[in-house]
Amino acid sequence: MNHTFLGGVHPKGRKELSRQSPLRRFDPTGEMVFPLAQHIGKPAKAIVSKNDPVLVGQRIAEADGFVSAHVISSCSGKVKAVEKRRTVSGAMSECIVIENDGLFTPLEGMGVREDVTQISVQDILGRVRDAGIIGLGGAGFPTHVKLAPKQPDKIRYVIANGAECEPYLTCNDQLMRTQAEAIVEGLELMLRLFPNAESVIGIENNKPEAIAAMEKAVTGHSRIRVLPLVTKYPQGGEHSLIQTVAGVDYPVTKLPADVGCIVENVGTIYAIERAVVFREPLFSHVITVTGEGVKEPSNFIVRDGTSFAELLEAAGGFREGVQVRKVLTGGPMMGFALSSLEIPVQKTSNALTVLLEDGCERADRQMTACLHCGRCTTVCPTGLTPQLMADAAQAGDLVRYEKKLYGLECVACGSCTYVCPAKRPLTQTFKQTKAEIMARKRAAQAGGKK
Repeated sequence: MNHTFLGGVHPKGRKELSRQSPLRRFDPTGEMVFPLAQHIGKPAKAIVSKNDPVLVGQRIAEADGFVSAHVISSCSGKVKAVEKRRTVSGAMSECIVIENDGLFTPLEGMGVREDVTQISVQDILGRVRDAGIIGLGGAGFPTHVKLAPKQPDKIRYVIANGAECEPYLTCNDQLMRTQAEAIVEGLELMLRLFPNAESVIGIENNKPEAIAAMEKAVTGHSRIRVLPLVTKYPQGGEHSLIQTVAGVDYPVTKLPADVGCIVENVGTIYAIERAVVFREPLFSHVITVTGEGVKEPSNFIVRDGTSFAELLEAAGGFREGVQVRKVLTGGPMMGFALSSLEIPVQKTSNALTVLLEDGCERADRQMTACLHCGRCTTVCPTGLTPQLMADAAQAGDLVRYEKKLYGLECVACGSCTYVCPAKRPLTQTFKQTKAEIMARKRAAQAGGKK
């Protein structure tokens, strides 16, 4: 049986560059920079000041609202400043800068395994919240909020996202190969929150070693199973994965919990296990450094706050004798171009991809008028009509874009742009249009409160 979703594309995977590179921990030597906004929702609030001493695992910024998350120090040393620094978005953002002493001295008691067989649901949620865990596979939604839906007894599926469909990325593949039992333990903890659910681990079938490791780890766990998936992008998108596993479709105005599903990336589930069982907050996670421009494509366990420049050097730096055209944080389908490598790794960072070709630059040169071929519609995983959406956006008809064409349901996966023979910047147009609509909504709400 083919387990997949409607639509999607098949970009070159290029996972062979790093897929056999084992995970290795990288400890940086330079200063560490921690943005206060690393998640969806309200930025955290700094609770340290200049010259304060800090330890690994120490909370340095607290969640400042319901949808917010703590920020944890990944190094020991002294606070150098609380100031604006450039982050992955390209904007200047408030950050805590720590002078790394290179000792990585941990908080006392952190990392010691505890017996959690009798732990309560509230204690599980509390430890996840205290750990500052957010979704590591996407936009960074605070995990303790996602794990506390209004009706937990109506959740039917706890889905572990091990698809890793983005081209080039292989860090979750390596995580599943080496930490399968810990991921399963994390799933068992999550299932305590949802008494009527089963857990499904979705893994694309181009990861046979990961599938084998996870299948071995789930032996004896009656509520957990592995589901091999067709290799197709964006199979790892939350909407696509729910469609594949649960067989249901839903509008973006609803949450996965509204259709009986909770979806978490395998990296997030591993972080849950570390937080609940070992009292270890989230201060590091897996990242792939890859691309044709990297000397030694690698998979790392990286401390948050590490400079991308220092991380690239750990992978041998740029290949000699080549001209790098673009560097992305993330993969080529959904990643962001970096203007500088002197930018910190944050919780949602999953890759550094160094390319010798700039697809956007090439597309700009080749772009023509829409050919009305309909390819964009056939590959859209949410069943939208990108051609008409682009026309409405360019005409400034935001009402038609939102109300008639359901443009806000676009997940910005890039599939339409990938197949467009006219090389139109569809995804970029949709991102800009959504941002404009949401900005107008916020302005209207602010005006109504006055």
